[in-house]
Amino acid sequence: MPRVEVQPTTFEEAAAALAAATAESKSVRIVGGATKLAWGALGPEPDTVLRTASLNRIVEHNHGDLTAVLEAGVPIAEAQRTFASAGQMLALDPPLGFDDEAATVGGLVATADSGPLRHRYGAPRDLVVGMTVALSDGTIARSGGKVIKNVAGYDLAKLFAGSFGTLGMILSVNVRLHPLPAAVASTLGASADPATLVAAALALAASPLELEALDVAWRGGRGGILARSGGAEAARRADRVASIMHQNGLENVGVQQDDAALWARQRAGQRSPRRALVRVAAAPSVLEHVLRAADACGGTLVGRVALGTSYVELAPEAAMQLRGSLPTGSHSILLDAPPELRGAIDPWDPPAEPALELMRRIKQRFDPAGACNPGVFVGGI
Repeated sequence: MPRVEVQPTTFEEAAAALAAATAESKSVRIVGGATKLAWGALGPEPDTVLRTASLNRIVEHNHGDLTAVLEAGVPIAEAQRTFASAGQMLALDPPLGFDDEAATVGGLVATADSGPLRHRYGAPRDLVVGMTVALSDGTIARSGGKVIKNVAGYDLAKLFAGSFGTLGMILSVNVRLHPLPAAVASTLGASADPATLVAAALALAASPLELEALDVAWRGGRGGILARSGGAEAARRADRVASIMHQNGLENVGVQQDDAALWARQRAGQRSPRRALVRVAAAPSVLEHVLRAADACGGTLVGRVALGTSYVELAPEAAMQLRGSLPTGSHSILLDAPPELRGAIDPWDPPAEPALELMRRIKQRFDPAGACNPGVFVGGI
Protein backbone atom coordinates (compact mmCIF):
# COMPACT_ATOMS: atom_id res chain seq x y z
CA MET A 1 0.00 0.00 0.00
CA PRO A 2 1.22 3.56 -0.71
CA ARG A 3 2.51 5.58 2.21
CA VAL A 4 0.02 8.04 3.69
CA GLU A 5 1.11 11.62 4.42
CA VAL A 6 -0.84 13.53 7.08
CA GLN A 7 -0.29 17.16 8.10
CA PRO A 8 -2.72 17.96 10.92
CA THR A 9 -3.65 21.54 11.75
CA THR A 10 -5.03 20.85 15.23
CA PHE A 11 -4.09 18.65 18.17
CA GLU A 12 -7.31 16.71 17.71
CA GLU A 13 -6.49 15.94 14.07
CA ALA A 14 -3.03 14.73 15.07
CA ALA A 15 -4.43 12.46 17.79
CA ALA A 16 -7.08 11.09 15.43
CA ALA A 17 -4.47 10.31 12.77
CA LEU A 18 -2.38 8.40 15.32
CA ALA A 19 -5.41 6.50 16.56
CA ALA A 20 -6.48 5.60 13.00
CA ALA A 21 -3.04 4.27 12.13
CA THR A 22 -2.89 2.24 15.34
CA ALA A 23 -6.34 0.77 14.73
CA GLU A 24 -5.12 -0.50 11.35
CA SER A 25 -1.81 -1.80 12.79
CA LYS A 26 0.17 0.73 10.78
CA SER A 27 3.49 2.28 11.72
CA VAL A 28 3.87 6.06 11.97
CA ARG A 29 6.92 8.25 11.42
CA ILE A 30 6.62 11.66 13.08
CA VAL A 31 8.47 14.38 11.13
CA GLY A 32 9.21 18.02 11.92
CA GLY A 33 11.75 19.93 9.85
CA ALA A 34 13.34 16.63 8.66
CA THR A 35 16.82 17.81 9.67
CA LYS A 36 17.57 14.70 11.76
CA LEU A 37 15.65 11.95 9.97
CA ALA A 38 18.85 9.93 9.58
CA TRP A 39 19.48 9.79 13.33
CA GLY A 40 18.77 6.58 15.20
CA ALA A 41 18.38 3.09 13.78
CA LEU A 42 16.84 2.58 10.36
CA GLY A 43 13.62 0.89 11.43
CA PRO A 44 10.99 -0.25 8.93
CA GLU A 45 9.59 2.05 6.26
CA PRO A 46 6.58 3.80 7.84
CA ASP A 47 3.03 3.31 6.59
CA THR A 48 2.07 6.85 7.66
CA VAL A 49 4.14 10.03 7.87
CA LEU A 50 2.71 12.51 10.37
CA ARG A 51 4.11 16.01 9.82
CA THR A 52 4.06 18.86 12.33
CA ALA A 53 4.52 21.64 9.74
CA SER A 54 1.03 23.08 10.24
CA LEU A 55 1.26 23.01 14.04
CA ASN A 56 3.35 26.15 13.83
CA ARG A 57 1.90 28.76 16.20
CA ILE A 58 3.69 30.61 18.94
CA VAL A 59 0.70 30.25 21.23
CA GLU A 60 1.98 32.48 24.03
CA HIS A 61 5.04 34.58 24.78
CA ASN A 62 4.84 35.73 28.36
CA HIS A 63 7.49 38.44 28.50
CA GLY A 64 7.13 39.15 32.19
CA ASP A 65 7.67 35.64 33.51
CA LEU A 66 10.08 34.54 30.73
CA THR A 67 8.02 31.64 29.40
CA ALA A 68 6.45 30.70 26.09
CA VAL A 69 4.15 28.05 24.63
CA LEU A 70 5.18 26.77 21.19
CA GLU A 71 3.50 24.26 18.93
CA ALA A 72 5.83 21.48 17.80
CA GLY A 73 6.18 22.69 14.21
CA VAL A 74 7.45 26.16 15.08
CA PRO A 75 10.90 26.67 13.52
CA ILE A 76 13.46 27.41 16.22
CA ALA A 77 14.86 30.32 14.21
CA GLU A 78 11.42 31.94 13.98
CA ALA A 79 10.85 31.57 17.71
CA GLN A 80 14.27 33.06 18.49
CA ARG A 81 13.52 36.13 16.39
CA THR A 82 10.28 36.66 18.30
CA PHE A 83 11.99 36.27 21.66
CA ALA A 84 14.92 38.49 20.65
CA SER A 85 12.55 41.36 19.93
CA ALA A 86 11.81 41.31 23.67
CA GLY A 87 15.46 40.91 24.67
CA GLN A 88 14.99 37.21 25.43
CA MET A 89 16.09 33.85 24.07
CA LEU A 90 15.36 30.16 24.20
CA ALA A 91 18.79 28.97 25.33
CA LEU A 92 19.10 26.15 22.80
CA ASP A 93 21.51 26.65 19.92
CA PRO A 94 22.21 23.49 17.91
CA PRO A 95 22.65 23.60 14.12
CA LEU A 96 19.25 24.29 12.58
CA GLY A 97 19.55 22.65 9.18
CA PHE A 98 19.14 24.24 5.77
CA ASP A 99 19.85 28.00 5.88
CA ASP A 100 19.75 27.71 9.69
CA GLU A 101 15.94 27.80 9.45
CA ALA A 102 14.53 24.29 9.10
CA ALA A 103 14.72 22.66 12.54
CA THR A 104 11.56 22.77 14.65
CA VAL A 105 11.11 22.88 18.38
CA GLY A 106 9.38 19.48 18.40
CA GLY A 107 12.21 17.77 16.55
CA LEU A 108 14.83 19.43 18.70
CA VAL A 109 13.17 18.25 21.91
CA ALA A 110 12.45 14.76 20.55
CA THR A 111 16.13 14.24 19.71
CA ALA A 112 17.47 16.11 22.77
CA ASP A 113 19.65 18.19 20.46
CA SER A 114 21.60 21.11 21.91
CA GLY A 115 24.56 23.38 21.28
CA PRO A 116 27.26 25.25 23.20
CA LEU A 117 24.77 27.10 25.43
CA ARG A 118 24.03 23.80 27.13
CA HIS A 119 27.08 24.50 29.32
CA ARG A 120 25.16 27.11 31.32
CA TYR A 121 21.48 26.64 30.56
CA GLY A 122 21.07 22.89 30.21
CA ALA A 123 19.56 20.53 27.67
CA PRO A 124 16.03 20.63 26.21
CA ARG A 125 14.69 18.54 29.11
CA ASP A 126 15.87 21.29 31.48
CA LEU A 127 14.15 24.11 29.60
CA VAL A 128 10.82 22.45 28.84
CA VAL A 129 8.49 23.02 31.81
CA GLY A 130 5.36 21.55 30.28
CA MET A 131 4.29 19.52 27.28
CA THR A 132 1.23 18.40 25.33
CA VAL A 133 1.46 15.11 23.45
CA ALA A 134 -0.72 12.78 21.40
CA LEU A 135 -0.49 9.07 22.19
CA SER A 136 -1.06 6.23 19.77
CA ASP A 137 -4.52 5.47 21.17
CA GLY A 138 -5.68 9.01 20.37
CA THR A 139 -5.26 10.40 23.88
CA ILE A 140 -4.11 14.02 24.23
CA ALA A 141 -2.11 14.30 27.45
CA ARG A 142 -0.57 17.28 29.19
CA SER A 143 1.88 17.81 32.01
CA GLY A 144 3.66 20.72 33.63
CA GLY A 145 2.51 24.31 33.30
CA LYS A 146 -1.09 25.07 32.29
CA VAL A 147 -2.21 21.53 33.06
CA ILE A 148 -5.54 20.34 31.68
CA LYS A 149 -5.01 16.58 31.78
CA ASN A 150 -2.10 14.73 33.32
CA VAL A 151 -0.71 11.26 32.77
CA ALA A 152 -0.49 10.43 36.44
CA GLY A 153 2.97 9.72 37.77
CA TYR A 154 4.89 10.70 34.62
CA ASP A 155 6.86 13.83 33.75
CA LEU A 156 6.14 13.95 30.02
CA ALA A 157 8.80 16.57 29.29
CA LYS A 158 11.56 14.43 30.77
CA LEU A 159 10.36 11.23 29.10
CA PHE A 160 9.67 12.62 25.63
CA ALA A 161 12.89 14.68 25.44
CA GLY A 162 15.32 12.41 23.63
CA SER A 163 12.77 9.65 22.95
CA PHE A 164 13.10 10.08 19.14
CA GLY A 165 9.33 10.09 18.70
CA THR A 166 8.94 6.53 19.96
CA LEU A 167 6.45 7.35 22.75
CA GLY A 168 4.05 9.57 20.85
CA MET A 169 3.82 12.89 19.04
CA ILE A 170 4.89 16.11 20.73
CA LEU A 171 2.17 18.69 20.00
CA SER A 172 3.42 21.68 21.98
CA VAL A 173 5.96 22.61 24.63
CA ASN A 174 5.99 25.19 27.39
CA VAL A 175 9.53 26.55 27.63
CA ARG A 176 11.57 28.63 30.03
CA LEU A 177 13.29 31.64 28.46
CA HIS A 178 16.34 33.67 29.51
CA PRO A 179 17.41 37.29 28.96
CA LEU A 180 19.75 37.91 26.08
CA PRO A 181 23.18 38.86 27.48
CA ALA A 182 23.83 42.60 27.39
CA ALA A 183 27.24 41.89 25.85
CA VAL A 184 29.37 38.87 24.99
CA ALA A 185 33.08 38.19 24.56
CA SER A 186 34.85 34.94 23.75
CA THR A 187 38.34 33.89 24.79
CA LEU A 188 40.42 31.48 22.72
CA GLY A 189 43.53 29.48 23.55
CA ALA A 190 45.34 26.67 21.74
CA SER A 191 47.71 23.77 22.31
CA ALA A 192 49.11 20.78 20.44
CA ASP A 193 49.30 18.80 23.69
CA PRO A 194 46.02 17.12 24.70
CA ALA A 195 47.06 17.01 28.37
CA THR A 196 47.74 20.74 28.46
CA LEU A 197 44.51 21.52 26.64
CA VAL A 198 42.43 19.38 29.00
CA ALA A 199 44.10 20.77 32.12
CA ALA A 200 43.23 24.31 31.04
CA ALA A 201 39.70 23.26 30.11
CA LEU A 202 39.05 21.62 33.47
CA ALA A 203 40.51 24.61 35.32
CA LEU A 204 38.03 26.85 33.52
CA ALA A 205 35.17 24.43 34.17
CA ALA A 206 35.95 24.56 37.90
CA SER A 207 36.25 28.35 38.01
CA PRO A 208 33.37 30.53 39.36
CA LEU A 209 33.14 32.57 36.15
CA GLU A 210 29.57 31.56 35.15
CA LEU A 211 30.51 31.17 31.49
CA GLU A 212 27.81 31.08 28.84
CA ALA A 213 29.66 28.32 26.99
CA LEU A 214 32.91 26.38 27.32
CA ASP A 215 33.91 24.30 24.33
CA VAL A 216 36.85 22.28 23.08
CA ALA A 217 37.90 21.63 19.48
CA TRP A 218 40.51 19.24 18.07
CA ARG A 219 41.72 18.75 14.52
CA GLY A 220 44.89 17.31 13.01
CA GLY A 221 46.98 17.13 16.15
CA ARG A 222 46.09 20.56 17.51
CA GLY A 223 43.23 21.82 19.62
CA GLY A 224 41.67 24.86 21.20
CA ILE A 225 39.44 26.01 24.04
CA LEU A 226 36.67 28.52 23.35
CA ALA A 227 34.98 30.20 26.34
CA ARG A 228 32.13 32.71 26.08
CA SER A 229 31.45 35.31 28.75
CA GLY A 230 28.16 37.21 28.87
CA GLY A 231 26.57 40.16 30.64
CA ALA A 232 27.65 43.67 31.52
CA GLU A 233 30.98 42.33 32.83
CA ALA A 234 31.66 40.17 29.76
CA ALA A 235 34.89 41.90 28.75
CA ARG A 236 36.36 41.80 32.25
CA ARG A 237 35.37 38.16 32.68
CA ALA A 238 36.90 37.29 29.30
CA ASP A 239 40.20 38.79 30.47
CA ARG A 240 40.07 36.58 33.59
CA VAL A 241 39.53 33.57 31.33
CA ALA A 242 42.57 34.61 29.31
CA SER A 243 44.63 34.75 32.50
CA ILE A 244 43.62 31.20 33.44
CA MET A 245 44.48 30.00 29.93
CA HIS A 246 47.93 31.60 30.15
CA GLN A 247 48.51 30.10 33.60
CA ASN A 248 47.73 26.63 32.22
CA GLY A 249 50.09 26.83 29.28
CA LEU A 250 47.77 27.61 26.36
CA GLU A 251 49.17 29.51 23.39
CA ASN A 252 47.76 32.18 21.07
CA VAL A 253 45.38 33.36 23.77
CA GLY A 254 43.08 36.19 22.71
CA VAL A 255 39.70 37.78 23.28
CA GLN A 256 37.13 38.42 20.55
CA GLN A 257 33.89 40.35 21.06
CA ASP A 258 32.46 39.80 17.58
CA ASP A 259 32.29 36.04 18.15
CA ALA A 260 29.27 34.80 16.16
CA ALA A 261 31.41 33.19 13.44
CA LEU A 262 33.51 31.35 16.04
CA TRP A 263 30.49 29.68 17.57
CA ALA A 264 28.84 29.01 14.21
CA ARG A 265 31.95 27.07 13.22
CA GLN A 266 31.85 25.19 16.51
CA ARG A 267 28.21 24.22 16.03
CA ALA A 268 28.91 23.13 12.45
CA GLY A 269 31.15 20.41 13.90
CA GLN A 270 28.01 18.75 15.26
CA ARG A 271 26.91 17.67 11.78
CA SER A 272 28.54 15.71 8.97
CA PRO A 273 26.80 15.72 5.58
CA ARG A 274 29.30 13.34 3.94
CA ARG A 275 31.21 11.47 6.67
CA ALA A 276 30.21 9.84 9.95
CA LEU A 277 29.45 11.71 13.17
CA VAL A 278 29.60 10.02 16.56
CA ARG A 279 28.36 11.69 19.74
CA VAL A 280 30.39 10.58 22.74
CA ALA A 281 29.33 10.90 26.37
CA ALA A 282 32.22 10.46 28.80
CA ALA A 283 33.29 11.92 32.11
CA PRO A 284 35.14 15.26 31.71
CA SER A 285 38.07 13.70 33.56
CA VAL A 286 38.75 11.38 30.58
CA LEU A 287 38.54 14.09 27.92
CA GLU A 288 42.24 13.64 27.10
CA HIS A 289 41.58 9.97 26.32
CA VAL A 290 38.69 10.94 24.03
CA LEU A 291 40.84 13.51 22.21
CA ARG A 292 43.58 10.96 21.63
CA ALA A 293 41.06 8.35 20.44
CA ALA A 294 39.57 10.81 17.95
CA ASP A 295 43.05 11.77 16.73
CA ALA A 296 44.09 8.12 16.29
CA CYS A 297 41.02 7.56 14.08
CA GLY A 298 41.71 10.62 11.94
CA GLY A 299 38.71 12.38 13.41
CA THR A 300 37.94 15.97 14.27
CA LEU A 301 36.16 16.84 17.51
CA VAL A 302 34.06 19.59 19.05
CA GLY A 303 32.46 19.32 22.45
CA ARG A 304 31.24 20.64 25.76
CA VAL A 305 34.16 20.53 28.21
CA ALA A 306 32.28 20.47 31.51
CA LEU A 307 29.52 18.12 30.33
CA GLY A 308 31.65 15.38 28.77
CA THR A 309 29.74 15.52 25.47
CA SER A 310 31.83 15.39 22.29
CA TYR A 311 31.02 15.15 18.59
CA VAL A 312 33.59 13.32 16.48
CA GLU A 313 33.52 13.54 12.68
CA LEU A 314 35.51 10.84 10.91
CA ALA A 315 35.62 8.50 7.94
CA PRO A 316 32.74 6.00 8.03
CA GLU A 317 35.07 3.01 8.17
CA ALA A 318 36.69 4.41 11.34
CA ALA A 319 33.47 4.65 13.38
CA MET A 320 33.79 1.23 14.96
CA GLN A 321 37.50 1.80 15.63
CA LEU A 322 36.59 4.92 17.59
CA ARG A 323 34.01 3.05 19.64
CA GLY A 324 36.53 0.38 20.51
CA SER A 325 39.10 2.91 21.71
CA LEU A 326 36.87 5.05 23.95
CA PRO A 327 37.44 4.97 27.72
CA THR A 328 35.54 2.52 29.92
CA GLY A 329 32.21 3.92 31.05
CA SER A 330 31.68 6.12 28.00
CA HIS A 331 28.77 5.79 25.60
CA SER A 332 28.44 6.72 21.95
CA ILE A 333 25.70 7.23 19.38
CA LEU A 334 26.24 7.26 15.63
CA LEU A 335 24.25 10.28 14.46
CA ASP A 336 25.14 11.12 10.86
CA ALA A 337 26.34 8.35 8.55
CA PRO A 338 26.10 7.17 4.93
CA PRO A 339 23.19 4.76 4.38
CA GLU A 340 25.49 1.75 3.97
CA LEU A 341 27.01 2.33 7.41
CA ARG A 342 23.66 2.88 9.12
CA GLY A 343 22.47 -0.42 7.77
CA ALA A 344 25.61 -2.28 8.86
CA ILE A 345 26.01 -1.29 12.52
CA ASP A 346 23.78 -0.43 15.44
CA PRO A 347 24.04 3.34 15.98
CA TRP A 348 23.30 2.91 19.68
CA ASP A 349 25.63 1.66 22.37
CA PRO A 350 23.35 -0.76 24.22
CA PRO A 351 22.74 0.24 27.84
CA ALA A 352 22.79 -2.17 30.76
CA GLU A 353 19.87 -4.61 30.65
CA PRO A 354 17.99 -3.13 33.66
CA ALA A 355 17.96 0.29 31.99
CA LEU A 356 16.89 -1.18 28.66
CA GLU A 357 14.09 -3.14 30.32
CA LEU A 358 12.84 0.06 31.96
CA MET A 359 12.81 1.79 28.57
CA ARG A 360 10.83 -1.09 27.09
CA ARG A 361 8.26 -0.85 29.89
CA ILE A 362 7.86 2.89 29.30
CA LYS A 363 7.39 2.24 25.58
CA GLN A 364 4.75 -0.36 26.41
CA ARG A 365 2.96 2.08 28.69
CA PHE A 366 2.77 4.93 26.19
CA ASP A 367 2.68 3.09 22.86
CA PRO A 368 1.56 -0.51 23.48
CA ALA A 369 0.79 -0.98 19.78
CA GLY A 370 4.37 -0.08 18.82
CA ALA A 371 3.10 2.35 16.19
CA CYS A 372 5.34 5.37 16.82
CA ASN A 373 8.72 5.42 15.05
CA PRO A 374 9.23 1.68 15.62
CA GLY A 375 12.78 0.34 15.73
CA VAL A 376 14.43 3.77 15.73
CA PHE A 377 15.47 3.91 19.39
CA VAL A 378 17.99 1.94 21.42
CA GLY A 379 17.36 -1.81 21.67
CA GLY A 380 14.98 -1.76 18.70
CA ILE A 381 12.35 0.22 20.60
